[in-house]
Amino acid sequence: MSKAADTRMMILQKSFELIYRKGYQATSIDEIIATTQVTKGAFYYHFKTKDDMGLSLINEVLYPGMYNIMIKPLEVGKHPAKDIYKVMENLLNDFVFFNPDYGCPAINLIEEMSPMNPTFKKALSRLVKQWQNAIVAALNKGKSDHIFTSTFVPEEVAMVVISGYGGVRNIGKALGKSSYKTYLKGLKTYLTNL
Repeated sequence: MSKAADTRMMILQKSFELIYRKGYQATSIDEIIATTQVTKGAFYYHFKTKDDMGLSLINEVLYPGMYNIMIKPLEVGKHPAKDIYKVMENLLNDFVFFNPDYGCPAINLIEEMSPMNPTFKKALSRLVKQWQNAIVAALNKGKSDHIFTSTFVPEEVAMVVISGYGGVRNIGKALGKSSYKTYLKGLKTYLTNL
């Protein structure tokens, strides 16, 4: 990577950390500049506006991380219900990247920015749709491989899994990580009965 590309990625990563803790709207460009220790000119060299930086954060930081953790395991997995559960278990037990007090960075951005900014909504919708499509594809493959004994609609299962994840991340902000254990237990029962 070039020095300019390294600087750009460092700004995105430091911005991500600030926004995760404080929220997008509460994080100012001046705070980002102070945290990254780049000049204002360097920030504006890489990003035209704060929203340009925010969209780059979604596309260049959140999306690749999400793909590797939430989508790829479903694409290569052989047992959809177990694979979906394992993705959720790994997500909810990752206390290095995720802090229960702050929830999920993507869910936080969806809640904060989707109602206010159509461009953010579109970029964030892409994240959710990619995950939803990966769950549906895994379940459809499992159906065609005769892994499941019941009939179900994969799109409905995907929505239950994704909305459950968003909900438990938010509940975890108030009740802590113990709520994750309860959710995972219920999710395992639900997926086992497919």
